[in-house]
Amino acid sequence: VQLVESGGGMVQPGGSLRLSCAASGFTLRNFEMSWVRQAPGKDPETVSLIDGESVCYEDFANGRFIMSRDNAENMVYLQINSLKIEDTALYRCVVSNDSEPFAWGQGTQVTVSS
Repeated sequence: VQLVESGGGMVQPGGSLRLSCAASGFTLRNFEMSWVRQAPGKDPETVSLIDGESVCYEDFANGRFIMSRDNAENMVYLQINSLKIEDTALYRCVVSNDSEPFAWGQGTQVTVSS
């Protein structure tokens, strides 16, 4: 089981990024997939979760974050629009079974700075 994120970078406030997470060793549509971020000095926080056809977002993520899944490519994505400085964090994708995480990616860094 492996998860590999990509797509992070340094952007100015107001910009957009699309993060990708490639899964191997399992079929991700059969499991819960999440994006979790961790800012320096802070605890990890869940951004969004996709389970079946349902996508849920934490309150702070509503409206600017869009999570999607490509079953054919076995990938999940996180589109982030109108980036804010406080979105700076390491973003990781996580796979869970019955709400129990069993694999994490290494993460992709998002830095928002003017």
